[in-house]
Amino acid sequence: MTELFFSFLISFAFLAIAITIHEFAHALVAYKFGDTTAKFSGRLTLNPLAHIDPIWTFLIPLFLFISTQGQFIFGMAKPVPINYWALRNPKRDVIWVGASGPLANFLLAFLLSLLPKFMPMPEVPYFILQNLIVINVVLGVFNLIPIPPLDGSRILMGLLPRELATQYILLEPFGFLILILLISTGFFRNVIFPVVEAILKLMGVSA
Repeated sequence: MTELFFSFLISFAFLAIAITIHEFAHALVAYKFGDTTAKFSGRLTLNPLAHIDPIWTFLIPLFLFISTQGQFIFGMAKPVPINYWALRNPKRDVIWVGASGPLANFLLAFLLSLLPKFMPMPEVPYFILQNLIVINVVLGVFNLIPIPPLDGSRILMGLLPRELATQYILLEPFGFLILILLISTGFFRNVIFPVVEAILKLMGVSA
């Protein structure tokens, strides 16, 4: 159990990095498009402590990691507060704010995947790098699921006609319940993981 918990702490560190980059990107893009809410809430920062939620970022990932004997870890940060009506063009800008988090994770994963191609790496540093890449890709893909409050729902909300978007966002109170149902029915295994593996293959990284 001690060894498993130590492994979790390493994975948690990778998750904290991925989450921090993700949430910072949301805050930065929202700020660039006119919404200062995240900045004045202290979320326009690369300090992980500003984004970590004790339950969703630590306790739930710990439970998943231990219950799967170290095979799976996933978590979420505190949502970045966004006032969509403060954006210069709410209908358009909500798409960019929603997409910015996953795109930041994909970009970081891609840049990290280039390192071994330009410099030889010992086994341990490469293992660390590989895991950080995988966690960023998983986080990016998962958040593109179009279920509120995930980022994919913000993107879809910006693309839908206003009347449909208004109806669609009513799903948000049930979002986590829907996600739990999807996970329990093998959605991760059958949909998310194949997409993650395809992206990693394009980057030349093995899962």
